[in-house]
Amino acid sequence: MAAGLTPDDLEFLRSPLYGFFTVAAGSAPPQPRPVWFEVTVEGTVQLFTDPGAAKVRRLAKDSRASLVVAAPVGERERWVSVAGHTTVEPDGAHELLQRLAERYWDLDDPVRSRELAEMLEQNWVRIVIHPEKVARYAMV
Repeated sequence: MAAGLTPDDLEFLRSPLYGFFTVAAGSAPPQPRPVWFEVTVEGTVQLFTDPGAAKVRRLAKDSRASLVVAAPVGERERWVSVAGHTTVEPDGAHELLQRLAERYWDLDDPVRSRELAEMLEQNWVRIVIHPEKVARYAMV
């Protein structure tokens, strides 16, 4: 397991929760964005984005990023933070998008199904976080 991801972390990160993705931005203030994400068997964390997005340009200058995932309101307080260097991968984004849409949306809903079909026609890249530091909190 990469950088100390525990089995409990992996189970939590496989829940359909939003992650807040932040890239290193030097002197600019951090600008977290909510994202869909997937933790892989290898312990990396991946998401998809538009290849022209500001986060991709920032990662080209400094590949460090983090993702924070928190339990929803009404559940016991819990969060996991994963930080490390990233790679931007030109392949696999459409397959990732399909898996994540199935995880986050009800694809029996014709509106969501149509939105997914439209998204799959667009160009995407995968951002992969290679965890170097993991932090967590869980209220017991």
